[in-house]
Amino acid sequence: MSKEKSYHIINADCLEAFQQMENDSVDLILTDPPYNLGLFMKNRATNLKAMRPNFFGAAGWDDLDFEDWKESMDKMFEECARVSRIGASVIMFMSIIKVETIIKIAEKHGFYYKTTGIWHKQNPMPRNMNLHFINSTEAWIYFIYKKRTSTFNNNGKAIHDFFETSVTPSGEKKFGKHPTQKPVALLETFVELLSNEGDVVFDPFMGSGSTGVAALKHNRRFIGVDLSEEYCEISQKRLETICQEKN
Repeated sequence: MSKEKSYHIINADCLEAFQQMENDSVDLILTDPPYNLGLFMKNRATNLKAMRPNFFGAAGWDDLDFEDWKESMDKMFEECARVSRIGASVIMFMSIIKVETIIKIAEKHGFYYKTTGIWHKQNPMPRNMNLHFINSTEAWIYFIYKKRTSTFNNNGKAIHDFFETSVTPSGEKKFGKHPTQKPVALLETFVELLSNEGDVVFDPFMGSGSTGVAALKHNRRFIGVDLSEEYCEISQKRLETICQEKN
């Protein structure tokens, strides 16, 4: 991607999309891959599909067998290592029950594990509230490629590994929505902390483009990948809107 172009969207499987990317070209990977929970939840007879529309477990992209999912994550990290600059940071959202697996895979490919943190949703949907605890948290994992420290723009402030925001507001879904869409405010926190202006932020599981919105708002460049043509079109509209607002 040239310095003049602020973003590039690739409509392809992420492993195929990597073939279009240069070595040592990415400063921050900020992504939310499949958690490998689709079959897990179906096997537990979790009736979430009936409780809300657009349920990720019914979408079909999170139904891999566990061993197949591990293999896909392994191949992804292998390619992430190739495109990452030394000292590039990675933030990956992940189900807490898969964190250890992801850490082992990432370390195999040269990513130094820093910490696991939590995103707390301040207003989660209170589904099945009379039967069990409300699901209001998701984990994120922080790595650095082949270094132990790198960009951390905390400006002398103590930054805890626990972030709270509301769930994605409706205004961020006006062009369409994704079942696991993250709020831009949350992603902006990572973009500002772990990258600098002009850096390249990469999301191999772009969804509706929220990582790209956060990157462009803070004068970073963005590369996003998604297999779905629909989500790529939504992302294109969102990113072009940000570019127009900044000009």
